[in-house]
Amino acid sequence: MSRVQSPPEPTERDLVERCRIHDRTAQRLLFERYKRAMFTKAFRILNDADHAHDVLQDAFVEVFRSLHSFRYQSTLGAWIKTIVIRQALRKLARESRFETLTDQHDQPMTVPDTLTGQQLDAAIRALPDGARAVFLLIEVEGYAHREVADLLAISEGTSKSQLSYAKKLLRKQLADLHPDR
Repeated sequence: MSRVQSPPEPTERDLVERCRIHDRTAQRLLFERYKRAMFTKAFRILNDADHAHDVLQDAFVEVFRSLHSFRYQSTLGAWIKTIVIRQALRKLARESRFETLTDQHDQPMTVPDTLTGQQLDAAIRALPDGARAVFLLIEVEGYAHREVADLLAISEGTSKSQLSYAKKLLRKQLADLHPDR
């Protein structure tokens, strides 16, 4: 019995080139390849599934409109991630969700050994929107305060303050989960 082999998955470059000529099949493949990871990025920033779906849709519209400017200087996934993050931050900024703070002292965090990924994720999702966005961009995505300030149209000091605030809240939430520590 002979097996019918399915065609190989298209490479990133093949997908980009086909999407540039408005090949709907390639656009669908590109969306399917990246939608889950990009939804997760948007959801982490916005903490709202409906808003994250809106951002995902808007971001992919922008991806397809802007593919002509993609120069392969990074991976396609990294380029798309930047667009998704910027879309999510625009949505967040429209909501003006930044807390004002007076305590700006940043202290290192210690994480209990028994902490699960689900507990940490829930604690991060419970942060106020602005603090969560700054925390995720700096601590998870690796952006610098200057970049975060530019992306969010806030001062670098506000970025630092929001990160400090996020860490303070996380320390409290984690201490509440593990009061024996």
